[in-house]
Amino acid sequence: MAHPLRPVTLDFVASAPLRLVFTTDAAAPPEAVFRELSDVSGWPEWYGAVTYARPTEDGRGREIRLRGGTRFLETIVAADPAERYAYRIDRTNAPGLRALLEEWRLTPSRTGTRVQYTFAVDGTALLRAAVRLARPGIGHAFRGAVRSLDRRLAAAPPGPGPAR
Repeated sequence: MAHPLRPVTLDFVASAPLRLVFTTDAAAPPEAVFRELSDVSGWPEWYGAVTYARPTEDGRGREIRLRGGTRFLETIVAADPAERYAYRIDRTNAPGLRALLEEWRLTPSRTGTRVQYTFAVDGTALLRAAVRLARPGIGHAFRGAVRSLDRRLAAAPPGPGPAR
């Protein structure tokens, strides 16, 4: 990993210099969506940008690799069943980042789950400009991931474990 990032807490979701917030619906209930979010090693199966994911530090952390070669070492900062899953980036090879926290909020809806994703970031002026320009692509990737996760859950047999 190239460099460490500033360790931020959950309040960074509201105070970050740049926040991107996206919302979409899933047909699956919040418990099922949360189960998949917290199953770190399953992410490459439903989130197209993720090529490798594994839990670290006895499940308190994550190692993530994205298409294109970006890598992250992360700390899970919230894992509230059926409500919220959040993690901060501790180390990355992505230039310009100073702090990054991602939060997935789950709210029951009439049709399943309302999923809100917040991408909270601090970085150089160039990085912030690039993230603003990438907003449509980040939103598209998020919505596509939730659709894929929903299809995965619909195809899985019911039960308490991760969908496989």
